[in-house]
Amino acid sequence: MMAHVLYITYDGLLEPLGQSQVFQYLKKLSNSHKITLVSYEKAQDWADITKRKNLEKSVKDVGIRWVSLRYHKSPTALATSYDLLRGLFVCTYLSIRYRIQIVHARSYVPSVLALALKRIFKKRFIFDMRGFWADERIDGGHWLPNSRIYRVAKWFEKQFLTHADVVVSLTHAGISAMQQFPYLKNSLPQFEVITTCTNLTLFRPMPNTVRNSEQSFTIGYVGTTVNWYLFDPVVECFKILLRIRPHTRFLIINREEHEYIQERLNAYGIPKEQVEIRAAEYSDVPKLMSQMDATIFFIKPVFSKRSSAPTKLGEFLGCGIPCLTNAGVGDVKEIINSENVGVIVEDFSQETLEPALTRLLNLVADLSTRERCIKAAQNRFSLDDGVKKYDQIYQSLSE
Repeated sequence: MMAHVLYITYDGLLEPLGQSQVFQYLKKLSNSHKITLVSYEKAQDWADITKRKNLEKSVKDVGIRWVSLRYHKSPTALATSYDLLRGLFVCTYLSIRYRIQIVHARSYVPSVLALALKRIFKKRFIFDMRGFWADERIDGGHWLPNSRIYRVAKWFEKQFLTHADVVVSLTHAGISAMQQFPYLKNSLPQFEVITTCTNLTLFRPMPNTVRNSEQSFTIGYVGTTVNWYLFDPVVECFKILLRIRPHTRFLIINREEHEYIQERLNAYGIPKEQVEIRAAEYSDVPKLMSQMDATIFFIKPVFSKRSSAPTKLGEFLGCGIPCLTNAGVGDVKEIINSENVGVIVEDFSQETLEPALTRLLNLVADLSTRERCIKAAQNRFSLDDGVKKYDQIYQSLSE
């Protein structure tokens, strides 16, 4: 049965996250359902006219109706309130005009709109939570603990969890945590686990890739280095690797934090000639990943991360690249250990990191590791599997 779905995301479709975790799903779902997409675009992304026009064409070609609103950043509370007010008018019109049946909200801010549409128009509501967002704001240093804005966000979280028709979690660990919430113990919502899937047609080993050369061994890093990501231990790992393999190269793919990255590299005395920092479009990332032999990334092992599934994990594994990362983040430890596609550390001391790096090097040297990584990506992060699960949810809610 074809459903009429309004999909709302506070992330821009022009951002890498919008490309990987919104459009990749929706263009496949649009084969079976009528999709209207509302996104909030940042000014700097919208100003790239060529990129915008290309994306507009791609969206139109697959039959998705895209309504783009401007994103406002500060002051935080007022800016978000303004965005929500404007979004409510737009989404109300779209709901009536296109006979929307299901409102699919990606994360918390769009869920405020979805909750309103459910109460006013009796629309079905999918809370695609993407993580414990309010707690992430604390852990990322954006909000103060017990602040008014945090308490308001947690109140809304309770409303989303108790009123949603389906709650989508990225991890089993996140569901386990929510099952302990006192207000859910006697009335659990319908939970579904759909992790951050990967387009394995795009993120795959590149042909003619030369690896395992002592002279060209490359450690890779992709994405942000701030907030709940821990970059200093990554730099410490690279410093240790330089003692083990002096010709090791560090390739960093990052959009906006180059100055901070260079500052941290300088603080650890990392030679500039062995580091390359690049900005890249989403479509170019797999080609750059093909230059990497392994990756290292660490995330704060805090409560909010129990419901997180790093997008980059599936992308690296899809490209056949083993990972060194830490425990305490969603289902990452279980995936890495059970699939034997990387190394997990419990802390970031030098006594822990040195043997972990030795194990990582051994994995890279094992010729079967690459195939295990690819197989793990297919088993755990397949975009087609994720699309199938969303399709089943849409079908069930449109009956």
